[in-house]
Parts: sequence; structure tokens; C-alpha cells
Amino acid sequence: MTDAPLNGHALLDFNSPLSDAKAYGLIGGLHPTPGQSIVDYGCGWAELLLRAVEHQPGVLGIGVDSDDHAIARGRANVESRGLADRVTLALADVTTFDTDPADVAVSIGASHAWGGAEATLEAMRARLKPGGTLLLGDGFWEREPNALARGIFGDAGFTPLPDLVDLALAGGYRLLNLTTATLDEWDDFESRWCASRERWLLANPDHPEADAVRGIVDDHREGWLRGYRGALGFAYLTLARR
Repeated sequence: MTDAPLNGHALLDFNSPLSDAKAYGLIGGLHPTPGQSIVDYGCGWAELLLRAVEHQPGVLGIGVDSDDHAIARGRANVESRGLADRVTLALADVTTFDTDPADVAVSIGASHAWGGAEATLEAMRARLKPGGTLLLGDGFWEREPNALARGIFGDAGFTPLPDLVDLALAGGYRLLNLTTATLDEWDDFESRWCASRERWLLANPDHPEADAVRGIVDDHREGWLRGYRGALGFAYLTLARR
């Protein structure tokens, strides 16, 4: 698209169902110390990473994502918040990005890059120092999904929450903390995703691509409200590498 919205992220703080309060709670549970590194695999525009670095002076941050628009947004935020000496954002494939093992690793909503939660846990373990901490954010089924939800996420490999925790324990981790997205966080996330396009449509009703954008929003809303709302959960697991 030319001047049509390139994605639905413009009004989002995070690219997952996550409130400010919960974000700071997750950051507080990572316990990085000055001189340590946090590497965020699939960082998007790196808002959580930037807040984590701001929270603890002396911590260094690296974020990697393959979305050039997200990385550009993140780099602008790095500069505007005076973090250029402590945060580096790389436009790269998370599965092949090469850096030293981290003290803290983050992977939120990026399990698809490795082919599921189990493979992500294995990949993150190799990218963490012994005793390091992983913040994993991934989907799970709160209840049996209907046909529409399965059609949208059928190949994502989501499991019930206890099975996701079992995967982490079997993969060489211990569980330090578990929290899940509330329905309010989900609804806020989905509403903001749609609203960026809806606002563009209000301002550009006769744009040649308006029908296409409207179709994207309508399909997304249908999948959310009649498909996975209340069925798809999202968990944040704080894990210690054994």
C-alpha cells in the first residue's frame, strides 16, 4: 500500500496483550544487574526492551526482528529516549542472528519463527548463559477452540497452559513466575489493532485501497469475536535456565 496503513500496530504499545502494569511487573521479575545483557528475539519495536533497560541503569539491550517498519520505529524511540549507548536494534532473522549468550533473553509472540514453543525453548536455552533468565510469551488454549479459531491458528501448535509449562520444565528450565493476559488486555490489544485501520478509513473513505483495508479489519474482527476470543490465552513465563 502507498499511504494506506502498513500494519495495525500504530496504536499499540506492545505487540501482545499486555498492560503497562503487567509489563513493569514482568520487567521487575527479570532482575538484571548493571553490566548484564538483555537480548529480545522478535522484539518488534522493542518497547518492552527499552523499558527494561530504562528500569535498570547499566544494563545493555539488544533487540532483533525481521520487520523493517517495526525496527525503524524502535530505533527512533531509542534515539528519542537517549538510549543509543545502551540499546542496539538489528534487522535480521531471529533464528540466525549471532550474538554472545545473554544474561536475560526475551521471546514474546515469536515462537512461530522456530516452529513452536518447544523449539523456541531449545533455541533460547542455547542463547542463554547458565543460570540466565528467559521471559517467554506464547499462546495457549484456555478452552477447546471452535472451527474458526482452529482455522486461524491451527498450525501454531498451541497447547493447554499446563502442557506449555511442562515443555519448559522438560526443556531444562525452572518456572519462576507465570502470569496470563486478562480478557481486558486481549480486548484492548485487538481493539487498538483494528482502530489504526478504522481511523485511516475514516480519513480516507474514497481511497482506492479502502475496500481492501476494510476487508482486512472485518475479517480480523470476525476471527477475534467469533473465533478465538475467550479461547486463546497468552502466557508470560519467567524461566531460569538450569
